[in-house]
Amino acid sequence: MPEVKYRGRRASSIENNSLRVTVLHEGGHIAEILDKSSGVNPLWTPPWPSIEPSTYNLAKHPEYGRDSESKLLAGIMGHNLCLDFFGGPSDEEAAAGLTVHGEASVAQYQVATSSEGLTQRAELPVAQLRLEREIRFAGDREIEVRETLENLSASDRPIGWTEHVTLGPPFLERGQTQFRASATKSKVSEGPMSDTGDYQKPGAEFDWPNVPRMVGGSTDLRVYNSAPVSAGFTTHMMDPHREHAYFVAFSPASKMAFGYVWRRADFPWLGIWEENHSRSSPPWNKGTLTRGMEFGASPMPESRRKMIDRGTLFGMPGFRWIPAKSRVHVVYRAMLAPAGRVPEALTWSGDTTKFE
Repeated sequence: MPEVKYRGRRASSIENNSLRVTVLHEGGHIAEILDKSSGVNPLWTPPWPSIEPSTYNLAKHPEYGRDSESKLLAGIMGHNLCLDFFGGPSDEEAAAGLTVHGEASVAQYQVATSSEGLTQRAELPVAQLRLEREIRFAGDREIEVRETLENLSASDRPIGWTEHVTLGPPFLERGQTQFRASATKSKVSEGPMSDTGDYQKPGAEFDWPNVPRMVGGSTDLRVYNSAPVSAGFTTHMMDPHREHAYFVAFSPASKMAFGYVWRRADFPWLGIWEENHSRSSPPWNKGTLTRGMEFGASPMPESRRKMIDRGTLFGMPGFRWIPAKSRVHVVYRAMLAPAGRVPEALTWSGDTTKFE
């Protein structure tokens, strides 16, 4: 299919009878997984205008803020790939031009579509990595994504690699949208996530799904927060007894279920990020409702140095290695389908993916 415009951005789409998938040429984001019959796209579209990262200029675009996250926020949408770290750069990296979540989030991608699906390719010159992502339909309501990462350098590299899937309105609603995940041991971020909305007890360890609150008691993470303002980040170790890990989200209003399933060995962690009208700095301006369901190789969003210093959490590695002059591969699936209730799981066996 020819290049299209999506929310004013250069994009490409593939579709079948039930779904349309759209990716952005800059940043590589999966901006849309759309149910064509209902018009529901669970993925987050920011409320601010979106621009190509290559056109971003700090002096000309103060509306996106003035820090290492601004270039990313100017063009972010939907499912964002964090590579080769998950979190913020160090002060020195930021001064050298690196943005939050690494180069993959702002890189320019070559995109090709065919009857078989869609392919994205990008070079990450600072990280010395080459990325290829292939997206195809695995069924009427499932897509399969294969990512290949090549280390162009002559040294083994420790990397962060997180699939930052962010949900937004109207699929996401306060006090309504429900969630399930193959989560076990969990921990709250040690640092604050907003100006005013943090309610989770910093650094607290707990068992999914009941996160301890600062004021006592707990909140069930299986239902989106009903508070007018809230924020937080928790990380969850995926069940080590399962070959595949998953999360599921369900919208009672649209009666649609949405989820991802992946090999736990590839991505042993799921981060849950909540931003509910709490951040006052631009471009947030206390006007954003999101939930990130972020499966990856690292438990916490943090700098490269902190990632390596942390090493492990609950005995599980907090980053992965890519050997010199080598390639590594991951594969995962996403599914969007009508449902009368929240599915308790998303399973993947052979070539079959289904809600249960």
